[in-house]
Amino acid sequence: MKSRSQTKCRAQTAEVAKEPPAGLSPSLASRTSRDLLDWFRAEARDLPWRRTREPYAVWVSEVMLQQTQVKTVVPYWERWMRELPDVRALARAKPEQVLKLWEGLGYYSRARNLHRAAQVVVERHEGKFPRQFTEVLALPGVGRYTAGAICSIAFNQPTPLLDGNVIRVLTRLFGIASNPKEKATNQRLWALAELLVQAAAQLPERSAPFASAGNCSSLNQSLMELGAALCTPRQPQCDACPLRASCVARKAGNQESLPNPGKRMETTAHLIAAFVVQEVGRFLVRQRPEGVVNAHLWEFPNVELKPDATLASVAQDLRLWLESPQPFCVVKHSITRHRITLEAFRAKRMKGTLSKDCRWLPLEELQKLAFPAAHRRILKTVLAARSSTAVS
Repeated sequence: MKSRSQTKCRAQTAEVAKEPPAGLSPSLASRTSRDLLDWFRAEARDLPWRRTREPYAVWVSEVMLQQTQVKTVVPYWERWMRELPDVRALARAKPEQVLKLWEGLGYYSRARNLHRAAQVVVERHEGKFPRQFTEVLALPGVGRYTAGAICSIAFNQPTPLLDGNVIRVLTRLFGIASNPKEKATNQRLWALAELLVQAAAQLPERSAPFASAGNCSSLNQSLMELGAALCTPRQPQCDACPLRASCVARKAGNQESLPNPGKRMETTAHLIAAFVVQEVGRFLVRQRPEGVVNAHLWEFPNVELKPDATLASVAQDLRLWLESPQPFCVVKHSITRHRITLEAFRAKRMKGTLSKDCRWLPLEELQKLAFPAAHRRILKTVLAARSSTAVS
């Protein structure tokens, strides 16, 4: 019986095969791939996950790098690999450890999916990371991009990948002005990426800058590297680009208008009040439930302030009263189109029963738990105030 992932993958391949992308002849695909491989061999950054072809290490790096900058990921990846060096170690890790190691990277569903997928690898594949694209794609949280990255980078298979950097490179290189999120355009981009990596596979193997990478591995990494290093969203360094001679956008002078972002979503502002309650050296915290954003992470009691609500009234609803109407910590952050201002207030507990999801913990225990970034900032402010008081 075919898996849903296998059916999906074959349907996508069939759709691409119906209409090969215009503007990329076999000779141009071969020349472009060769130029990218030569450039990557000379200019690739020395990143820790490029020193290994171990699929587990590649997988962790690719998941961490989704919507996160390389400089942020490096220390996280190194710490993760020290504490969870292989897929079996991740599979048997406690959820609290996984979330703590991920703390600060955001999009915590990535960490939970890594954990679940590792357990699947142990249960169904005897702890050996699968090599087949369809089997990799079937793992929890693994999409077409991640499966393509793992199979090409770790196993040197001619599987394409398409992330933000690659989309930017391809839309500029081939002058694709339509929105990459549109189905037809997205299919065309995947087809272009596939033709390039397949062309690389047909070239004589070139020496690679890092651990035994082959042409397919280097080609896909070169596309991502080019988008990160030279073909940047603003002020791309076209004069240093290995593809400058054939880049349609460069010739037209419209590099910075591509890729077409489509209609921008309207942003929504949110004001959230968080309450720091301390009793006898312990602090009131609660764990977020399953099925919500930042599930299983810990936080201080908080509530969104609606236009018709007052700070005092929402505190009272939580069985708290304010020590001061002035926040001692303000954190501003964004999640997709949501612009969030989190204000933290010191409060006292009223008499009565608190909700069952709340716990009283000392600061030493709080530092072992995983908090969302905004609440981690509150905790750091509390710790700093405590240290300042101790010194004085």
